[in-house]
Amino acid sequence: MAPVDPHSYTDGAHPVTKHADLAFYLDFAASTIHGSALLTLSAPHSGDLLLDTRNITVHSATTAADPPEPIPFSLAASPDPVLGSALTLTLPSDTTSFRLTFSTSPAASALQWLAPPQTSSGQPFVFSQCQSIHARSIFPCHDTPAARITFSLLLNLPAQLSAVAAARHVTRRDPLPSDHRGACDEATWCATGRIVEEFEMEQSVPPYLFAFAAGGIGSRDLGPRTRVYAEGGEKVLDEAAREFAGVEEMVKVGEALFGPYDWERFDLLVLPPSFPYGGMENPRMVFLTPTVIKGDAAGAQVVAHELAHSWTGNLITNKTNEDFWLNEGYTTYAERRIVEVVQGEERAALNMGIGWRGLNQMMERFKDNMEFTKLKPKMAGIDPDDVYSEVPYEKGFQFLWRIERQIGRPAFDEFTKKYIAKFKFQSIDTETFLEFLKANVPGIENQIDLHLWVEGTGIPPDAMEPDSAIYKKICSLASEFKSGKLPSEDEVAEWNGQEWELYLENLPTDVEASQVTALDERYKLSESRDYEVKVAFLQLAIRAGCKCYFNEVEKCLKQVGRMKYLRPLYSALAKCSSEEKMLAQRIFSEAREFYHPIARGVAESILSKQG
Repeated sequence: MAPVDPHSYTDGAHPVTKHADLAFYLDFAASTIHGSALLTLSAPHSGDLLLDTRNITVHSATTAADPPEPIPFSLAASPDPVLGSALTLTLPSDTTSFRLTFSTSPAASALQWLAPPQTSSGQPFVFSQCQSIHARSIFPCHDTPAARITFSLLLNLPAQLSAVAAARHVTRRDPLPSDHRGACDEATWCATGRIVEEFEMEQSVPPYLFAFAAGGIGSRDLGPRTRVYAEGGEKVLDEAAREFAGVEEMVKVGEALFGPYDWERFDLLVLPPSFPYGGMENPRMVFLTPTVIKGDAAGAQVVAHELAHSWTGNLITNKTNEDFWLNEGYTTYAERRIVEVVQGEERAALNMGIGWRGLNQMMERFKDNMEFTKLKPKMAGIDPDDVYSEVPYEKGFQFLWRIERQIGRPAFDEFTKKYIAKFKFQSIDTETFLEFLKANVPGIENQIDLHLWVEGTGIPPDAMEPDSAIYKKICSLASEFKSGKLPSEDEVAEWNGQEWELYLENLPTDVEASQVTALDERYKLSESRDYEVKVAFLQLAIRAGCKCYFNEVEKCLKQVGRMKYLRPLYSALAKCSSEEKMLAQRIFSEAREFYHPIARGVAESILSKQG
């Protein structure tokens, strides 16, 4: 076996899936998908073929011939805790296509099923989140970004609901007997009160970008190629439309910087608050947490990041999770270039400052295992969700910014456009990037220690803290807090969420409880609608032992499932006394069913390590 990815059973000596025709029956009562997948390989194959699965029941495997012939298959008896279970098929001679029927588990790691009491619409809801290695819990596949696929998708759902997907919407229609392809029986598929939403994705994407959602979803047009969807009703749609009014301008700025936008549409779906990330860059349909709607257009920076992925991440994809910085470091760089044009240099500098602080915090987090401070860490046997961090984002950004400073922005812009044009719709590794860099920027390896940046631990000495007047002013004010000086109302009069976030992140860690409460009495940070500010303040309060804020901590952990907030709050509680640890355990036991399975696993890991 020649593995291509430490997080997949895919054998590099065998062909991979190039197209999938999927039919899913959404069984909300059972929190289960009954599915059929016609998989087409990149080349004919005979003998054993391995696919990735996790908690999937495979009912049948057959040839695509008419009539179909059964294909012998087996699932590994003992699933690997990271990889799941290998599905081994013994294909007849020169097989190019075969069909699988299967059912997901209610515990599928990619899916969250919400009952009507958990949604704003009062309708059931389901959504997927496949990054990094969770597509395998929805359908058997070569679940590695090295294997890009095109796909068609039929979603059979209750007629009162609607569905979206990261694909072109073809039609909404009544179910046909020919649709189900073995996903379930014909009577179930064509039952009264069911509808089919049909989608097609003609451009190849890695499996982690497979995405759909179904429920009581409404929509509002933002521009000629942008629309916002939301589950939360007209109020959420109104707020989202205001927050993201400038999205079309951002797309145009991205095109001017990085070349044509190749995905036709850039639509947004605001998900329920249990969504575990800030955003997910699914092509044509970005998924967003409602916490990015802040009322001051600051949430547009998250959208700028997901938009930037349209070039770096979606067009060019990291080949494995060991090369994740190629996605996130380049996208963080591209995001800040877009923000600089749309919102100004100072706003981009603040963004960089928050990132710099976050990168330094990651050095503390991984001080006992510095492998995960490398741009290209060794990940065999490691669950990517367990070590998800700001390192690939911010150290990756710093590496690219270092190259830009060395050769100048015009030359780096030219390099970036060449890079995108050369590798679009491909998955590449770090070594391929470095070879392309050296070929197109002769002598760069003599000017920058590329090996230190990629293979070295920690922050390289030629990384650079951002330099701007407002960034320096905020850091200066934060340093004065230790001596008891609070920022004056005049000094913070024009601050938005990012300024407060940067201020709070730079405060000393050993502050008095009285100082924390005095700061909140003046500026009501614990009541902020901006969760970046609220969570940064609550972390400070936990460290200072301000138990008067524990009710707010509990409320926050029960209202929002974004891992960016869960991780620091649970971690802060778990590092305190037994009383705070017991509080964390109680909150989690009461909130766990609200969290997406990915977030639930992260919180469980934090609490088990500190237990």
